[in-house]
Amino acid sequence: MDEFSKAELDAGRRLFAGSFDFLTAASSVDSLPPMAALEIALAGRSNVGKSSLINALTGRKSLARTSNTPGRTQELIFFGGPEKLVLVDMPGYGYAATTKSKVAAWTTLIHDYLRGRPTLARVYVLIDARHGLKDTDDAILDTLGKAAVSHEIVLTKCDQISAAELEKRVETTKAAMRKRPAAFPDVIATSSRTGAGIDQLRAAIARLMRERG
Repeated sequence: MDEFSKAELDAGRRLFAGSFDFLTAASSVDSLPPMAALEIALAGRSNVGKSSLINALTGRKSLARTSNTPGRTQELIFFGGPEKLVLVDMPGYGYAATTKSKVAAWTTLIHDYLRGRPTLARVYVLIDARHGLKDTDDAILDTLGKAAVSHEIVLTKCDQISAAELEKRVETTKAAMRKRPAAFPDVIATSSRTGAGIDQLRAAIARLMRERG
């Protein structure tokens, strides 16, 4: 993982020590909130752990809804934080316990949002460390590349594989992402359960906010 200084880690902790609150939910492009703050979005396959990661980042147990049922998040969920930072919980793609037409609508919403949101600073694409990149991730990564949206891979559930397996997963993921020019070259491995990598992800977001002014 990328190295962060003590000052950057402290900045990340301070940033996420502030209050985060639910702002709004958007089920269509027309219902998106006005662009007023820097947005960090979290995308990933259904049941990859987006909501759990948001709760871990913000130190709130139930800010984002978590569920064992894939596809429960059916809208773009916006959470407002300090220093004009907005976190966006995106509908999971891939398998979901609902109709194909509903999944298609979510997929269209995701791709329309990614293509037309100037305030979107980065998308963290969450990948289950146990399984790695799958063919179902290609569509979202292709959209991000075509739209030239900065994106970075975050591995989730890294506590559920061995250290050797995790090291191999990080390296293979980095190799795959080097083929995508818009992708940030680093990979952050996290566990919402143990807290591994959470400080690093907070620091990465704080660094991005500083760079974007």
